[in-house]
Amino acid sequence: MAAEREELQSHEQRRGAVWLYLLPVAIFAVVALALAWGLSRDASVLPSALLDKPVPEFELPPIPGRDNHGFSRQDLGGRPMLVNVWASWCVPCRAEHPLVTRLAREGFPVHGINYKDRPEDARAWLAELGDPYTYIGSDRDGRVAIEWGVYGVPETFVVDARGVIVFKQVGQLTPRVIEEKILPLLRELERR
Repeated sequence: MAAEREELQSHEQRRGAVWLYLLPVAIFAVVALALAWGLSRDASVLPSALLDKPVPEFELPPIPGRDNHGFSRQDLGGRPMLVNVWASWCVPCRAEHPLVTRLAREGFPVHGINYKDRPEDARAWLAELGDPYTYIGSDRDGRVAIEWGVYGVPETFVVDARGVIVFKQVGQLTPRVIEEKILPLLRELERR
């Protein structure tokens, strides 16, 4: 009887020891699956609560020293356009600026939201790199960018002729994004 009890205890101890070895393996497997799923996703495709909805009401003052009236909801509509959220301190904004300028030269209206920037820095940036924007609003506190659902700069939105957000690019524009997504979308919207 004592031998059976010892054998039963020994068996239970072995079974408990197996679980102690399997638990870290199971945790590692769960973490590995989560990482694999996260790494396989496109980081530039973030869900936007405003996609396929009208642009929120907003009104931004101009960058002091730049001749325009700022940028507001009333400046949108009539035809498809881009809204580019940028800042002078943003390195990817500088890298994408030639592409933004290209779209403006191709005849698509491009408006800007200058995000949390000092006016003198924004003016110097535009003087150095060129100013492709029809309207720019100065969003010094970032409030309007939050209303647009901006995660960080740069971000670019395609807005249709009715003032509805139809596309959002999180992060820097690239030639591939322009050629494969933005230009086809803008051309399609122009035909409607």
